[in-house]
Amino acid sequence: MSRDNADTRRKSLRARPALLLAGTLAVVTAGTGMTPAGASAPAPSAEGLVGWATENGGTTGGAGGGTVTVGSAGELTDALTQSGPLVIEVSGTINLSGMNDVGSDKTIVGVGGATITGGGFDINGQSNVIIQNLTFDDWDDDAINVQESSTNIWIDHNTFGTGSDGAVDIKRESDFITVSWNHLDGSDKSMLLGHSDSHTEDQGHLRVTYHHNWFDGSETRHPRVRFGDPVHVFNNYYYDNEYGVASTEGAGVLVEGNYFENCEDPALVGYAGSDPGDLVARDNHLVGSGEIQTAGSVADIPYAYSLDSATSVKDIVTGGAGAN
Repeated sequence: MSRDNADTRRKSLRARPALLLAGTLAVVTAGTGMTPAGASAPAPSAEGLVGWATENGGTTGGAGGGTVTVGSAGELTDALTQSGPLVIEVSGTINLSGMNDVGSDKTIVGVGGATITGGGFDINGQSNVIIQNLTFDDWDDDAINVQESSTNIWIDHNTFGTGSDGAVDIKRESDFITVSWNHLDGSDKSMLLGHSDSHTEDQGHLRVTYHHNWFDGSETRHPRVRFGDPVHVFNNYYYDNEYGVASTEGAGVLVEGNYFENCEDPALVGYAGSDPGDLVARDNHLVGSGEIQTAGSVADIPYAYSLDSATSVKDIVTGGAGAN
């Protein structure tokens, strides 16, 4: 499908609710059961963690540690690899190169319109990391890469422009992750989940929740899933995308309560030569979009969550997603 160059598709950000610093977040612990589909409930609040990152002991980031404010590449990369819990407040525009290691027990939160350009963050074999309220643009590899059995990661309220590869890639046995309230503004390969068709070690891992994200003129991978089961994709707003969700290589994906507008293929079973996975769809809202492909069944979702009506998702997500 033809599309204008992504760099010309920048849109002014809507007004958004205030975001609390992650060091003071009230972390929601895992619950049992779920709110029935179609129930009337408010969107999860900006300070409330929902989804797979509440499991496996929960995700607190740098809570309990000190706080440092950084405004240069050197200060940021030094803080990212300090031992122990730490809240890192990012100020101004910081130009990075390549992928930069992030250690465990870190909260990285933008203040005053912070922007990361040029490079990205690499969470490699780490745990308990929160990334919030940052704008990423012009990254030379990935903006955020989560890999090598990293667990309990929360990527929340960020804005992603365009870059060389993925905006948020999650792979190589990583697990217990929530990706929420992000604005993807024109990216191409947006969110990969699962390294490759041959990396069967991902089976039994890659449990990720994607909710209240705004896929805004972004092309593909929202997400593209291999092996993960169950992967939960709910209350996202898809606008003008080549495709939304793809379930491949035996994955199990629950797609519910999303709003698809001008999306050529909202959901696919199998993609680009990969074997099919399972995909269950319910209570989605389609405007000017193709059909949702479904197949098989998906394992139960173990945590509690509130589901917004799909028809209200566009207004909710465009009013709240992205960095402040």
